[in-house]
Amino acid sequence: MSETYPYTDKFSDRHIGPDSDQIAAMLKFLGVASLEELIDRTLPAPIRTVADTLDLEEGISEHELSRALAEIGANNQRFRSFQGTGYNACITPAVIQRNILENPGWYTQYTPYQSEIAQGRLEALLNFQTMVIDLTGMEIANSSLLDESTAAAEAMGMIRSVPRKPVSDCFFVAYDCHPQTIEVVKTRADYRGWEVVVGDWRTFDFNTPIFGALLQYPTTEGAVEDYSSFCDQVKQVGGLTAVAADLLSLCLLRPPGEFGADIVVGSTQRFGMPMGYGGPHAAFFATHEAYKRQLPGRIIGLSTDAMGHPALRMALQTREQHIKRDKATSNICTAQVLPAVVASMYAVYHGPEGLRRIATRVHALTRLLCGGCERQGLEVVHEQFFDTLRLRGSAEVVAGIAERANASQINLRPFADGCVVALDETTSLADIEALLHVLTGSAQGPNVKEPPTESLRPEHRRASSFMSHPVFSSYRSETELLRYIKRLEARDLSLTTSMIPLGSCTMKLNAAAEMLPITWAQFADLHPFAPTTQCRGYQFLIASLGGMIREITGFAGVSLQPNSGAQGEYSGLLVIREYHRQRGDFARDLCLIPASAHGTNPASAVLAGMAVVVVDCDEQGNIDVDDLRRKAEANAARLAALMVTYPSTHGVFEVRITDICEIVHANGGQVYMDGANLNALVGLCRPADIGIDVCHLNLHKTFCIPHGGGGPGMGPIATAEHLADYLPGHPLVKTGGKRATGPVAAAPWGSALILLISWAYLKMMGANGLRGATRTAILNANYIARRLDSHFPVLYTGEHGFVAHEAIIDLRQFKSTAGITVEDVAKRLMDYGFHAPTVSFPVAGTLMIEPTESESKGELDRFCDAMISIHGEIAAIESGEADPENNLLKNAPHTLEMALADPWKFPYSREQAVLPVPWLRNHKFWPAVARLDNAQGDRNLVCSCQPVSAYA
Repeated sequence: MSETYPYTDKFSDRHIGPDSDQIAAMLKFLGVASLEELIDRTLPAPIRTVADTLDLEEGISEHELSRALAEIGANNQRFRSFQGTGYNACITPAVIQRNILENPGWYTQYTPYQSEIAQGRLEALLNFQTMVIDLTGMEIANSSLLDESTAAAEAMGMIRSVPRKPVSDCFFVAYDCHPQTIEVVKTRADYRGWEVVVGDWRTFDFNTPIFGALLQYPTTEGAVEDYSSFCDQVKQVGGLTAVAADLLSLCLLRPPGEFGADIVVGSTQRFGMPMGYGGPHAAFFATHEAYKRQLPGRIIGLSTDAMGHPALRMALQTREQHIKRDKATSNICTAQVLPAVVASMYAVYHGPEGLRRIATRVHALTRLLCGGCERQGLEVVHEQFFDTLRLRGSAEVVAGIAERANASQINLRPFADGCVVALDETTSLADIEALLHVLTGSAQGPNVKEPPTESLRPEHRRASSFMSHPVFSSYRSETELLRYIKRLEARDLSLTTSMIPLGSCTMKLNAAAEMLPITWAQFADLHPFAPTTQCRGYQFLIASLGGMIREITGFAGVSLQPNSGAQGEYSGLLVIREYHRQRGDFARDLCLIPASAHGTNPASAVLAGMAVVVVDCDEQGNIDVDDLRRKAEANAARLAALMVTYPSTHGVFEVRITDICEIVHANGGQVYMDGANLNALVGLCRPADIGIDVCHLNLHKTFCIPHGGGGPGMGPIATAEHLADYLPGHPLVKTGGKRATGPVAAAPWGSALILLISWAYLKMMGANGLRGATRTAILNANYIARRLDSHFPVLYTGEHGFVAHEAIIDLRQFKSTAGITVEDVAKRLMDYGFHAPTVSFPVAGTLMIEPTESESKGELDRFCDAMISIHGEIAAIESGEADPENNLLKNAPHTLEMALADPWKFPYSREQAVLPVPWLRNHKFWPAVARLDNAQGDRNLVCSCQPVSAYA
């Protein structure tokens, strides 16, 4: 486009909510003349380390983005993948792709902490847990983990944490587990001081003390084994056995729960989620009821609401890291909710008969391929298999296979003496014919007239039923499934309804243009272990995104492998630990953490093998620098790191952050920054310039990957130059630094598919757009803080009275004056059509509000009006006008059933209950259930689908 006719439709104007007039009005309300003056009075001058522009290209339009991504995607060669190793091509039913994966009503939801407005997603996750419990033969399951390999590492950690006297610090891993899983488990064990013994489970000498074991079922080479005796032997020495299982195979194979497994983990990727060059995919984790208190991640459980109706919630929440902190057995914070919902709907769509048909067909095609290979003289190594064959031949045969595979655009998994071939639900007879040609060099196709011989012995075959609950047989037609999906969607509040003002969680716009490419075949269909020469489009995107992150943060090294924020914390600390190790500082194993930090910080430090020392905060919410200095000096010989959140968890820019970094460095430590609040820094301050050594970035916060109802997320890390050599590596694809730590996720670049979203955001925003977004986020937060301050005091501000990108408002006084708690206000906000801000973190009895830059002044005013109206309702209780027990807040939220009830039993009007402000007459979001009884749900834990009679 020439300068005469410039392209005027800037994406940043679509992303940033307030227009110029709204910005001017808010600035006037705050008493500042410009955004620049606001930033000058909010951000300490020594912290302003970035010039007027970042060294990034100017933003492109949505149309230009689509065209650019199409060109980049064309550089990915879509070879037919038969590599297996835990990743398989699959078919995403169109009704699920369109109505869940591509639907903002599902992907913009927040983690279901507010159960009353999350019942749809909670039901889908309960279906997920039920599916997993039934297929694995276990008693309890969580609602997903990050990937199969990290789930296996979590299993090892859980086994070690089960109350008993461990006989050793040694954990056995079968050599025929997936290689990436072996290495992730080794990484996790190494920094905890545990030993991993990799060997042959058939010949393992149980005179070697172990606390547990990990097996693969079927093995990475495809073999179906009988592990019953081995599991018994592990129990006899006081250990527990984890089995990493392929979920589709369990439709035909004896489930691990029936042969002695104590934990079953795996991936649900092949249940409708594309490979996506590594993710995101929902892992599963199932175990026995006896271990429910040690189970990592989240469990969805059944409780009752105030009307006595069944209602769902996240159960056993006292296990969460914000409660247990350094005593937590896991640092898992997010899960993979959106991929778990897809997997659960895939199971609902197909039902047990459909899944069995898919598994039977895949197995039959594998037997057909096996017969063809054997007729041509190729050795099939394992007699018992499901969908994967290990083939062996001479060096000449192996070379011929590799040459023909490349010419046919087919990827197999190579071995020195042969290869592995893994089939999937997309495999056809034509594929079998092509594979036989590649493997044998013969033009002779499969003998479809001769039924292949049965390969599974009776002791390996599944005899038990699964997924018998009516939900898995009630929605066979697309019409019925579509209505079920929409019915659940309507029970959840998402960004499609209103702002979600959660402090620290940055629930900003996830633009449709950013989301569109994730279902394009040229990005979705790639196997994570495909040769990088076939993935030039992805490699360009990964390098480009890394470059933009380096520019924004000022750091030298970037790893995109960590697939959650908590994994980013863990990875950053491993890099620090490895740096100290390589320099001979083996004693440096202590981490300083402010009292205000996210609960995942101390949990991640423990996973990295560190001891935790808590640093006090002062009355303004800042780190107590004198206390920091005392503790740093007292522990100078052991000090490995300080974990700091900047801006602080209290929502202010700490003036003395550079002094804090200098104190830590002077005592031999490194400074890790939690990047949860980076949305207040981009374009204004580079972490590297203020003394930070490593930080993680929440791509699902600052960089627009949607929260997906509690996942997926991404937590890449960026490091100073002296730490870049220690960035995480991978056993199958070269990545990481020269002295890399072990892998922290199953795939080399984590959930690579959703990196597209952040890349698209950065490319469309450009330097000026990013800077504008940061300024507007700070403006919006200060506007809300100022509007609410006379009703709900703002707890912390900077030296000029301004907050950063979020504000903490204090509700503690209302407990004594009106008997009203912060939870009452959170529930009452649902009646106004809003999700509550962050409740009681980092200070009990408060709300932490973050509006982000994407919300307009009109939406900010609606939220403030709702809060001010609620303040009036509290005042009515304080004055005696309203009943202290039977009032609008104590009875909130009010459901449609409550509103229609006759007689009306409350001492206020129906209109006050459900239409307290005018705009609700135009659009009313109804909470699906009344207030939940949390304690009842924990006392009577039920985490799988109940009989229909329970809901009658």
